Amino acid sequence: MNRKNLNRLARLVIIGIILCIALTFVKLPFYITQPGGATELQPLIQVEGGDKEAGSFSLMTVQVGPANPLTFLWAKIRPYHEIMPEANFKQEGETDDEYMKRQLQMMNSSQQSAIIAAYEKAGKDVKTTFNGVFASQIVSGMPAAGKIEVGDKIISIDGKSFTSSEELIRYVGNKKNGDTIKLTVERDNKKREIEMKLQAFKEDPKRVGMGVGLMTDQKVEVNPEINVKIEHIGGPSAGLMMTLEIYNQLTEGDETKGYHIAGTGTMDPKGNVGAIGGIKQKVVGADDAGNEIFFAPVDGGNYDDALVAAKDIKTKMKIVPVKTLDDALNYLNKLKPKST
Repeated sequence: MNRKNLNRLARLVIIGIILCIALTFVKLPFYITQPGGATELQPLIQVEGGDKEAGSFSLMTVQVGPANPLTFLWAKIRPYHEIMPEANFKQEGETDDEYMKRQLQMMNSSQQSAIIAAYEKAGKDVKTTFNGVFASQIVSGMPAAGKIEVGDKIISIDGKSFTSSEELIRYVGNKKNGDTIKLTVERDNKKREIEMKLQAFKEDPKRVGMGVGLMTDQKVEVNPEINVKIEHIGGPSAGLMMTLEIYNQLTEGDETKGYHIAGTGTMDPKGNVGAIGGIKQKVVGADDAGNEIFFAPVDGGNYDDALVAAKDIKTKMKIVPVKTLDDALNYLNKLKPKST
């Protein structure tokens, strides 16, 4: 190849590199999800005087990121990489920061439910007290947009305080379109007064509101003490696995029986397991991490989808269906300890 052709090839390569870099800054209205990792919970959850375990309980994550033209094309040819509309993740008008705050709020609520369920199942002391109503999302085009932020704590409305999000919703729901309310809100440990006119919802003109998704927060007091250090992981899907880890530390014996156990599913304070998203990708991630057992919620078709993924990747990992905390514990109680 002569010098002229080499120079031409070099220019084409440079142009291609610049084009590829430029395309990474082009944001498409889609998100790419793919299998994430397995995170062992024992190092992150410490119950005072808690038992150790020979195996492990792990929560599962799904990697999520905004799509650009390059990642979009890559996802098209990669197994268990899914392209999903941005609306599946973010509310209309919701910023990236608001989305992350909402996810972290859901994780915090999930931790509370896991602690309550585990302590009550183990017969240990647990006390809950109301700790406020928090904004979990803001609806674009409604009165709260630009006035309330995700994470704000609503102290009172018209001087009236509330003991649950449901109670607050009922109060506002009894107002009329155009009525003015005065809110006391706490943000960054500072209180502020906000006034707004209520508005009818487009999808339900007979119903008025602020356009705020709400979440009831609780203060949970337990004995023995517990320390949970799970940061930068959002959403409620780790509820079941956190509950199992806490329960295992609270009680005698080792529920893992020496096995590496992963799984997913929401958890409510009464011990019910709920459906989650990304179950197939979590099965793939759990298998990649070397887990031997995977708990999958029955609800929402999660278990059926988990079986499909397990068969597809030819995993030896046992997929176990669960509807409640008791389902998982009953399975573990019948499990023979792993031979060493």
